[in-house]
Amino acid sequence: MTCVFDYGPLDDPSSGFQVTFGSRNSNSAGGTKEIYYSNGGELNLLTNQVTPNGGMPEKEAAVMGLKPNLLETSKLEVPAEVATSANTGADAITTAHMRNWLECIRSRKQPHAPVEAGYQHSIATIMSNAAARTGERVTFDEKTQEVMAGNKVFHL
Repeated sequence: MTCVFDYGPLDDPSSGFQVTFGSRNSNSAGGTKEIYYSNGGELNLLTNQVTPNGGMPEKEAAVMGLKPNLLETSKLEVPAEVATSANTGADAITTAHMRNWLECIRSRKQPHAPVEAGYQHSIATIMSNAAARTGERVTFDEKTQEVMAGNKVFHL
């Protein structure tokens, strides 16, 4: 599946930007690989590294009147092998995620994955699903917090 997201005001597409998302579903040949990109770089779940690959270097940022945004390379700690079977139980990455969340509750620090990030990702997922099911252009109504497909609220 490939999705194209338009960000910016609906009444002025020239002032926004586009983001594409691509996903493939296949069998387990070659193992599980997930790489997530932002304008700062990538999170590679195969190598368990955060790197500046794909981030915004100074030259490209200057063209858009922005500051460069390149993440520092860091290695994510994973205490054990990642489970990829249908019944994963409590795998190491889930355990590490929960540990970070609990530590942040105690320390009041920001977690690696704040709830707002999860909410924004769920909106994009629902919008992709709505577009695939209806064939309509899909938008998100920020005022009502509803996904709109063909100017109607999308319901499964």
